[in-house]
Amino acid sequence: MLLRAHRRTPQGAEGQGRRRLALIALAALAVAGLLAGLATLPASAAATSEAEGHYGFLSLLPALVAIAVAIWLKEVVVALAAGVFVGALISTSGNPFAALARSMDTFVVPALADPDHAAILIFSGLLIAMVAVISRCGGTLGVIELVAPMATTGIRGQLATWTMGVLIFFDDYANTLIVGPTMRPITDRLRISREKLAYIVDSTAAPVVSLVPLSTWIGFELGLVQDAFATLALEQSAFGAIVASIPYRFYQFFALGLGLMVAVTGLDFGAMRQAELRARSGEVLGPGQVPLADLGASDLEPPDDAPHRARNALVPIVTVVFVTLLGLWTTGSASLGETSASGLERLRLVFSGADSYRALQWAGASGLLAAIALASSQRILTLVEATKAAIDGLRVAFIAFVVLILSWALGAVCKALGAAGFLLQVTEGALAPQLLPALTFVVAAAIAFATGSSWGTLAILTPLIVPLAHGLSVSAGLAPGSAGFQGVLLASIASVLSGSVWGDHCSPISDTTILSSMAAGCDHLAHVRTQLPYAMLGGSTAVLLGILPASAGVPPLLCIGVGLLAIYAVLRLLGERTRRRSAAAGAGSG
Repeated sequence: MLLRAHRRTPQGAEGQGRRRLALIALAALAVAGLLAGLATLPASAAATSEAEGHYGFLSLLPALVAIAVAIWLKEVVVALAAGVFVGALISTSGNPFAALARSMDTFVVPALADPDHAAILIFSGLLIAMVAVISRCGGTLGVIELVAPMATTGIRGQLATWTMGVLIFFDDYANTLIVGPTMRPITDRLRISREKLAYIVDSTAAPVVSLVPLSTWIGFELGLVQDAFATLALEQSAFGAIVASIPYRFYQFFALGLGLMVAVTGLDFGAMRQAELRARSGEVLGPGQVPLADLGASDLEPPDDAPHRARNALVPIVTVVFVTLLGLWTTGSASLGETSASGLERLRLVFSGADSYRALQWAGASGLLAAIALASSQRILTLVEATKAAIDGLRVAFIAFVVLILSWALGAVCKALGAAGFLLQVTEGALAPQLLPALTFVVAAAIAFATGSSWGTLAILTPLIVPLAHGLSVSAGLAPGSAGFQGVLLASIASVLSGSVWGDHCSPISDTTILSSMAAGCDHLAHVRTQLPYAMLGGSTAVLLGILPASAGVPPLLCIGVGLLAIYAVLRLLGERTRRRSAAAGAGSG
């Protein structure tokens, strides 16, 4: 179970002693450096920083400490807790006792009590419980036996995972928590590393959801852009601008394209190649690696006499998808009221006003009830056994929930210290409007990486970047409504979203990155380490071959085509084949 899965292999008294000394030394150095920084910060500078809404460089220290500790000790919970404590220490002027109290009552408890965060935990818990019941009643094995004739090689297994990730386009949380657990037994059988599964899940979740204008992201994004347009008195449709900005969302296209190329060609590079070579020998998890959640625990295996029926898995999953869409339509229609809009315009208005959190709660509960009902009605499990399987699934995911809560707390710490404001201050300045989208992408990526929140970054930057794009364009002589003006405005709107998704992908404290590790049963830091080179390739290509030329007037669709060709060329140059294009069916086929 969870505690068993989270316990590392003993390394002997000497190794444990060195580890304790390293932890003590790290803590001492961090505290000493922090106190020294606070002591040497002039009073006038401190007052100025607080007046400007941030603590200067110290506002970045909690995120940097969390990342450094995670890399050093390979313990995510310890790293996040250290980051939260350091942030509280800064906010209490170095008082360790007050910092300990503030860590809990000001950051951790509110992170758990936040209604949206609670909704995410409940929805995630319901889906995990559903997956556990499906596994316990033999539904997962039924899906494996159904897909096995098609996913006979590692390449086909990766392609099937990528395709499923693209098809579940309406919500990134639902995407991650459905695709990962469903495909993991198949990818394990094909000896695909857990790191690769987590990468494919992560690279198809937020990118595809943030591209489709009928997803749970659209309402949040639309509200931000509408407010910015209203402030500028722009007589332009916010929804129309969002749709028109889709071709400028280069990172999303490149992330999806790279994931497809990796799946189809069997080429890998960097740490991912090492993980895939290891998996080919049968080790889907590396030595010493600990899955963030073990939904394949022995307690969740079906009874020996349980039938392997794929419908016992597919019906609950389809129920989740259907009820989610129905819930979005229901809540969106209720908020719409009387309107003469019809067709696609009405559909857009309904989805933009939908309450995605309520819809997801309904969907998760419906999927769990469907799974329990199927298992009980077929007498595969009694009601008590099905309920116990659901509870066992929740116990398995406990550590993952702790990580999520601490990551939200760290995000709140970064916000309280003004990390985003500091990053904006040090990066802003006089620049040509054509350079604003590229700068926006970099700043959004830095903020999302430091805070672990793409939506938080959107909320911070959209009200700032849209007026800035308008002002710089007008001052440069670009008339509102002109092609040059629209190019800068649309590219800037898109860059806020693309940079947020990129930073979210790379950040070890991102909730979607954590959920991807959990859904794939992957060691979290291994997922971050192996995904980072791929994200760097997609992000750098987005800036150099997408955002910069498109802002200068090059058609964005041409930029997408050139960028995808460049990514393929780099993949062929750096990558080496770890998967054969065809192989005999069976375990370990490549």
